[in-house]
Amino acid sequence: MKADIRVCSAWHERHDRPVYTLSTDCPDCGADAVNSAPAPFDPEDSYGEYRRSLKRRDRE
Repeated sequence: MKADIRVCSAWHERHDRPVYTLSTDCPDCGADAVNSAPAPFDPEDSYGEYRRSLKRRDRE
């Protein structure tokens, strides 16, 4: 279900807030709707070590 939720691709220009839908088009303006889910986790993330070290540094 999470991957089915889409957001209007032109909401920054045409709407005052994001418009979410389950269809492929925006119900208000007719623009294409894009996937709103975040990128999936990649266990072989080549920059993961650097991100985690920065996160640890920011906590201290």
